[in-house]
Amino acid sequence: MSEVKKIATRESYGNALVECGADFPNLVVLDADLAGATKTGVFQKAYPDRHIDCGIAECNMTGIAAGLATCGKVPFISSFAMFAAGRNFEQVRNSIGYPHLNVKIGGTHAGITVGEDGATHQCNEDVALMRTIPGMTVIVPADDVEAKAAVRAAIEKEGPVYLRFGRAAVPVINDRPDYKFEIGKGVLLKEGNDVTIVASGITVASALEAAEMLAADGISAEVINIHTIKPLDKDLIIASAKKTGKVVTAEEHSIIGGLGSAVCDCLSENHPTPVMKIGMQDVFGESGTAAALVEKYGLDGKGIYAKVKEFVS
Repeated sequence: MSEVKKIATRESYGNALVECGADFPNLVVLDADLAGATKTGVFQKAYPDRHIDCGIAECNMTGIAAGLATCGKVPFISSFAMFAAGRNFEQVRNSIGYPHLNVKIGGTHAGITVGEDGATHQCNEDVALMRTIPGMTVIVPADDVEAKAAVRAAIEKEGPVYLRFGRAAVPVINDRPDYKFEIGKGVLLKEGNDVTIVASGITVASALEAAEMLAADGISAEVINIHTIKPLDKDLIIASAKKTGKVVTAEEHSIIGGLGSAVCDCLSENHPTPVMKIGMQDVFGESGTAAALVEKYGLDGKGIYAKVKEFVS
């Protein structure tokens, strides 16, 4: 069996910006002295006149982007998620969200897969923060194919968009002719009858792996990729919950305020269903390799399999 292709979604982000540069002449990319890490450096090389290095000053970068948006540009601001969403929250809220400006936010190095950088840089709260801003679209792509499609869709969508990218290479799972990306529409990857696994980001591949192991135990798991956390594909989630009767959410993020909370909000209002949330359980991360941390916090295939099996039993 050939080895699964793996690409970090931050790489996809940079490549997508370059690909979109020719199609969208009003696209401008801003970075906070991290172009090498966020991979916007490839756009800087291709379009030097449309890339602005704002230095280590994320809040100022946000103000500049807001100004550019009022002049008809489509600016992307780029930094680590901890800075783009965390340090920068007030500016994003007041300078982008409140006037509903057409600014896109690329938050890279999100979640525990930042690895050795440790808890201070492992942003597990960014989705929760961005969800609270009125009118903000929040996207967490699962792989290279989805990340590239998400960048283009974000450019085409009017209004603020937050996109979450990772540092570590992840399996490419959407490389198929029938794949279609649409903001606000989840993707049913596998049908099942006993339990629904709703996943985002890196845990989508893990959920598919878990589903295979569950099948060997006679448990039929439905797997849904929810790349858009806001607006949420409520119809898909409700329909699946009605079918299976049990739902598990999996995310590389705190279980508070992220995908799990969004799904619980949806189901409690529309079709009350038992839900188990897999993610960071109200704890900070720690230093370590990405693979070791994913395993320790139960976000790999084996971890999700064990928790889902216990939940179903």
